Amino acid sequence: MIETFEGADDLVILVDDFDHEIGFQDKLSVHQQGLLHRAFSVFVFNSNKQLILQQRSDNKYHSPGLWTNTCCSHPKPQENTQEACSRRLMEEMGMSCELNFCFSFVYQCTFSNGLTEHEIDHIYIGFSDDSPKINPKEVKDWKYISLPDLEKEIELNPEKFTEWLKICFSNLTEYCKSKHFKL
Repeated sequence: MIETFEGADDLVILVDDFDHEIGFQDKLSVHQQGLLHRAFSVFVFNSNKQLILQQRSDNKYHSPGLWTNTCCSHPKPQENTQEACSRRLMEEMGMSCELNFCFSFVYQCTFSNGLTEHEIDHIYIGFSDDSPKINPKEVKDWKYISLPDLEKEIELNPEKFTEWLKICFSNLTEYCKSKHFKL
């Protein structure tokens, strides 16, 4: 069964090119029309400097079964983006940790099913040694991986990873280096 869209929980925040809120619209029509909206991606590392990757559920409306960052989604109307990150990290991965904003980027990608992601994606990083307790409606699997190993996997098998992960990966590694995370 493919993920469905119903109710206020499926509203996303429409934004202008400067990430100023300009309205709300249901998630499906936003992705059908390719409208610019606010999103976030969370990257959680353990003390061994490994990233927790999730494999998206096969029921996702786009990019099903692909590997991606620890969690990602959209803040709800009137919801602070950092609070949304914490909420979704718990909903998808059954985890909580302190999350810190790193950077944002804009991307646009059309998928084989005709839907388009056009997002200002806010990147947050956290650290935790807790093992995920995945929500099988959201996540098919998870694994730990070092950034160098992830870089090799993306180069060898790009079709196994989400577009936003591939797009932001070099910015993430540069950010980590600049903050002396030495991941």
